[in-house]
Amino acid sequence: MPANKTTDAASASRQIDALIARLDDWRGAQLAEIRALIRAADPQVEEQWKWMGTPAFAHDGIYAIANPHKGKVKITFGHGAELPDPYGLFNAGLGGKKCRAIDLFEGDRLNKTAFKQLVRAAVKEHVARAKAKEGTKGKA
Repeated sequence: MPANKTTDAASASRQIDALIARLDDWRGAQLAEIRALIRAADPQVEEQWKWMGTPAFAHDGIYAIANPHKGKVKITFGHGAELPDPYGLFNAGLGGKKCRAIDLFEGDRLNKTAFKQLVRAAVKEHVARAKAKEGTKGKA
């Protein structure tokens, strides 16, 4: 990985650490758990800090973002509409043609096994998209 990319990733990880530390309620613990589950499901995840304060998780492109909001933590999958969700984790953005989200409220428990499966499916989708995009380069 180029030095600047490594530095950017380290900086993003520190900013996510700081965000979690600033959240002095249940949302910090929830965000920390989401991050740990993503790292467990995708050991090659690249953490990014986007849009003036959004933790983003990438593998051949950003596949998920996680935002603390007042009263909830929202995890949005960029191509969530194309992902299998046999456990029904998605509960927000269901009418969209591209994105799907999971809204977690205080006291909600995230099905860890199902969430890691969802992350793996998102990674697989993004890797396939990147390969397909690479395969079309140079073709006019």
